[in-house]
Amino acid sequence: MFNIATILVLVLLAVTFIQSAYDKTMYWKDNLDWLKGHFAATPIKNMVPFSLFLILILELISGILCISGCIELLINNGRTFGLYGAIFSCITLIFLLVGQRMAKDYDGARTIVIYFIPAVMACYWLS
Repeated sequence: MFNIATILVLVLLAVTFIQSAYDKTMYWKDNLDWLKGHFAATPIKNMVPFSLFLILILELISGILCISGCIELLINNGRTFGLYGAIFSCITLIFLLVGQRMAKDYDGARTIVIYFIPAVMACYWLS
């Protein structure tokens, strides 16, 4: 039970990113259409499909590493995969934050920071 807080944060991050990646995959066109409008007045307006794909990959890596980290913590108290999952989660969230700030979506950016705090906590606990 020593790692319960860490496991719970890794589960939160895994659910967040795997659900988001699932939505992006299943509703690619809808997401792409909405994001093209969202980023129409930004420097990345012509890179929205690539950016969406990059975020999808980062979310999958983050989610898979967080799940692997939970399993590793439960099986042998190892911290490697969890730490990498937390780090990738932070990187993914920073990418998302930059996009929201570019689009001047400050409420969206604030929401991302709410996820960033537990991700940084997981980095701290697992390092």
